[in-house]
Amino acid sequence: MFSIFKKKEKKYQDINPEEFLDKMSSTNAVVIDVRMPAELSSGKIRGARNINVMGRFKSKVVNLPKDKEYLIYCRSGNRSASAAQIMTDLGFESVSNLRGGVMAWPYDLA
Repeated sequence: MFSIFKKKEKKYQDINPEEFLDKMSSTNAVVIDVRMPAELSSGKIRGARNINVMGRFKSKVVNLPKDKEYLIYCRSGNRSASAAQIMTDLGFESVSNLRGGVMAWPYDLA
């Protein structure tokens, strides 16, 4: 009866910047910046690929290899959490969200 109030199971993990940086060193890691293109002028994490979550995100990620480790971030961590949930719903098993987004990133940006 109250199933509309049920929270969807979170299948991704929220990680801090240190963990994110550590996971980036894996040869299996793919870093995805889900911000809008206009936001990229403020800098992005080195090696990140931009796939705007507000665009056709689902159709752009659905065919990515499922065996990679995806590291997702946005400005504050909210949109990237949504993107991470979309990806895990599509069957991606290794997805991590940068807690606090790029605003929490203490390292250099490209």
